[in-house]
Amino acid sequence: MSDLKPITGQTKLFGIFGHPVAHTLSPFMHNAAFDAVGLPYRYVPFEVPPDRLEGAVKGILPLGIRGVNVTIPHKEAILPFLDQVDEEAKMIGAVNTVEVISGRLIGHNTDGRGFLESLFEMKVALSGKRVILLGAGGAARAVAAVLAQQSIAEMVIVARTAARGKALADRLAAISPGLKVSLWGADWGSPLPADPDRSTLLINTTPLGMKQEDPLPFPIHLIDSRWSVADLIYRPAETALLAAAKRAGAQVIPGLGMLLHQGVLAFEIWTGQKAPLSVMRQALQNALSFQDFRSR
Repeated sequence: MSDLKPITGQTKLFGIFGHPVAHTLSPFMHNAAFDAVGLPYRYVPFEVPPDRLEGAVKGILPLGIRGVNVTIPHKEAILPFLDQVDEEAKMIGAVNTVEVISGRLIGHNTDGRGFLESLFEMKVALSGKRVILLGAGGAARAVAAVLAQQSIAEMVIVARTAARGKALADRLAAISPGLKVSLWGADWGSPLPADPDRSTLLINTTPLGMKQEDPLPFPIHLIDSRWSVADLIYRPAETALLAAAKRAGAQVIPGLGMLLHQGVLAFEIWTGQKAPLSVMRQALQNALSFQDFRSR
C-alpha cells in the first residue's frame, strides 16, 4: 500500500456516509486518485446510523466537507435533506453522490452509469436480454433505470415485498413505457423465473453474500451457462452467487467494476477533472488483495 500525502491546513475533506461502512474500499480509490492528480484532498468513511442521517447531512457545510458518497441504507432516505437533486437522481429516486456548490447540497446518482460501464467493460450484450433484478432498494433503482433505457426485452424484479417491487415497476413504466416488467417474490407464493433458454442477465443488488453465513439470493439450479450473472457486492470479490454461476458455466461480473466506475463519475463531479481510471482500478485491486490477506 502506498503512503498518502500529509494532511495540512489546506486539505479538503470528502467521505462516504453509510451503515455499516467499515468494509468500504472507496477511500483507497479516491485518495489514490486525489494524489495522482495532485489535489490536496482526503476521503474518509463516516459511520452514520439511520437515526443520525439528518444530523450528519446538516454537518456537511459547517465542517467544510466538499462532497460525500452515500451508501446503504441512506440512498433514498437522504433525499429530503438535500437542497437540490439532479434529473438523473430524481428519475431513479435515490442519491449516491452529494456535491457542495456555493453552500448548497446537490444530489447525483452515478450507480446506474457505473454499473452499465462495468457491463460494457465485460462485453455483456444487452440487446433483447431478459434482466432478473434481485432487490428493489436504492442500488436496484439506479441499475433498473439505466437498463430500462437500453434495448433489453424484459425486466423481472424479485423483491422481498410486493410494495417495494411494485414501486420500482411503476417507476420503470414511467421511464420506459414499452418495457415488459414482471414482479416476483418468495413471500408472494409465486415461483421464481426459470426459462433458462432465454438470454438472461441476473443481477444481485441485495446485501446477501457479504457475510459467509448469508443464504444465496437466487436458486442456483436455475442458472444456465448461457446467462450472465452480476453481483454488486465487491467484498468478497467472488460471492457465493458468482461462484455458483461460474460452476454453472455462466459469465460472471464482479462488483468491483461498478464500484470503480461509479467512483470515477463521482470524482469527476467533485473535481471537474478527468479521473485517473487506471490508478483507481489498481488502488481497488491492491486494497482488496491486502484486506483479503489480513483476513486469513
